[in-house]
Amino acid sequence: MPGLTIDLRRELSAVYSATREPALVDVPELPYLMIDGRGDPNTAPAYADAVQALYSLAYTIRFALKRRPDPVDARVMPLEGLWWTPDMATFSTDDKSAWNWTMMITVPEQVTAAVVEDARAAAARKRPHAGLHRVRLERFAEGRCAQVLHVGPYSAEGPTVASLHAFVAASGCTLSGRHHEIYLGDPRRSAPETLRTILRQPIAPAG
Repeated sequence: MPGLTIDLRRELSAVYSATREPALVDVPELPYLMIDGRGDPNTAPAYADAVQALYSLAYTIRFALKRRPDPVDARVMPLEGLWWTPDMATFSTDDKSAWNWTMMITVPEQVTAAVVEDARAAAARKRPHAGLHRVRLERFAEGRCAQVLHVGPYSAEGPTVASLHAFVAASGCTLSGRHHEIYLGDPRRSAPETLRTILRQPIAPAG
């Protein structure tokens, strides 16, 4: 029987698209697969392991939804990351070894706790991975944010982050919450200078 096709990139186009000019966006509460860690994503083995576990579970869930009696076809969404330090006033893209992170992937509302647990067991049977047990399903809402599109290597994000923060200050707001990145490109398949990344920052009224 024909099933339901879900395209979250299209349905949430304001959330999953940006331009090189910073802009404000309201981000609704959404369900995510999430996994936490700490350290430089370029050198910490735990980061690569976490991302692998996250994708393993996300794709297992996608195929499980397509096999349901009421099938749902929802492609896997881009990888996202929340990045922070204990003191966000000192957060810098130059010292990534001190970063804490939560990597995550948005999933459709049809993904329940039971769906995740069944997929976790299926993924473990197919390809055991130590990080699978650390992936969780969680709802997350950011509310009012500023975001901008960065084009180029991740290592060159500094000026784009600075322009985003300047836009927040000029809007009469302050930074609130964690630095958020949405990876629209695949670094394994794209040249660094063509990578597209949405940089997002939750905000609050100044004062």
